[in-house]
Amino acid sequence: MNSDSLHFSIVIPTYNRPERLRQCLQAIARLDYPRDRFEVVVVDDGSPVSLESATSEFETSLPLRLIRQENTGPAGARNTGAAAAKGKYLAFTDDDCQPCTSWLKAIEEATKTVPDALVGGRTINALPKNLYSTTSQVLIDYLYDYYNKMGAKATFFASNNFSMPRASYQKLGGFDTSFPLAAGEDREFCDRWQFHGLPMHYAPDMQVRHAHSLTLKTFWRQHFNYGRGAYCFHTVRSQRKSQPIKVEPFGFYIRMFSYPFSQPGNWKRSLVPGSLLLSQVANVMGFFWEKRKQGSTAATTAMPSS
Repeated sequence: MNSDSLHFSIVIPTYNRPERLRQCLQAIARLDYPRDRFEVVVVDDGSPVSLESATSEFETSLPLRLIRQENTGPAGARNTGAAAAKGKYLAFTDDDCQPCTSWLKAIEEATKTVPDALVGGRTINALPKNLYSTTSQVLIDYLYDYYNKMGAKATFFASNNFSMPRASYQKLGGFDTSFPLAAGEDREFCDRWQFHGLPMHYAPDMQVRHAHSLTLKTFWRQHFNYGRGAYCFHTVRSQRKSQPIKVEPFGFYIRMFSYPFSQPGNWKRSLVPGSLLLSQVANVMGFFWEKRKQGSTAATTAMPSS
């Protein structure tokens, strides 16, 4: 494949979910975009079982490479994929996402308007009957509504559906691998992107379906980890800007709890209002758990050796 003709490198970090990865690749195989203008780079982040069973069936239908590495987390896996990529633009998604057929065309249209921008798209919940998956998606929709109202002046995109020039990604150093979990590293990347004066652009036609099945237990763990990631993000941002840690204002949360009732759809009839509250309780607990953990680590490191 001639690297000069490659417009996009699709980077997919994955860990131990061969069936989800297969479904993701099936969606990518249906993309309405010339095969000689994109490649797919799958990064196996140390899965205990081989993922070749999920990737081998696409060897003839997709320009695909599978890279294996020791487990470092999705931030490190994305950086590995980006380092191996050859396309002019990087397009990130996750193994539990299924890009719509027009995904790359929508990104390309956005880059014609804002070629240097970090472009983010819309995520659609693929599991509308799952209460906890729906609640998590509603929260993401609210964040996009809150942070990206002006489109070209957007400030936050989730890493399962965004794209940017590969050269700019490399110049910024990619994702911050100091984040302990798959939580908050995308917020930090967006914030660092803006800090360096680079534009962000919201392209709602750039869509992926997100199939992340959640139970009460995994829902709690997800939002607890988001809280941990939020503490890491706010700490890094405060250091970068040389200012105290600042979290969202009280009005942010008031609007959050009223937001679901302003949206169309039958799902809100079955949405237990407590699930929204539960997510924020988990988030707050994760935030202070991580704060205490990092404080203890710093204190231990500062202790003189005997």
